[in-house]
Amino acid sequence: EDFTAKDFRTWAGTVLAAAALQDFEAVDSESRAKKNVVQAIEAVAGVLGNTKAVCRKSYIHPAVLDAYIDGTMAGTLWKRVEKAKRRATGLRAEEVAVLNLLQARLTKESRRKKAA
Repeated sequence: EDFTAKDFRTWAGTVLAAAALQDFEAVDSESRAKKNVVQAIEAVAGVLGNTKAVCRKSYIHPAVLDAYIDGTMAGTLWKRVEKAKRRATGLRAEEVAVLNLLQARLTKESRRKKAA
């Protein structure tokens, strides 16, 4: 398949953002969750050497940020990491967990569209 450097940067940014968000303590308000998202984006932007706006728009998959804000990421990503450690995929466990998260969100969205 044809992959570009941007594809790899986007994957790296997405995985880094998911890991940064998992490091925060559980939140009970959307405003706190959004502040944590901003901090995670700042951290990823620093690693990738981009502005926060470019990083959010181009290098972090929005489903990861949405999953954090709506609370569906809480506690599940690292459970997926533990499950992923048992698989031999050529990816790091954190990458498999993010891939599973994105696939689950895509499946959920597809089912919702079919039901509508």
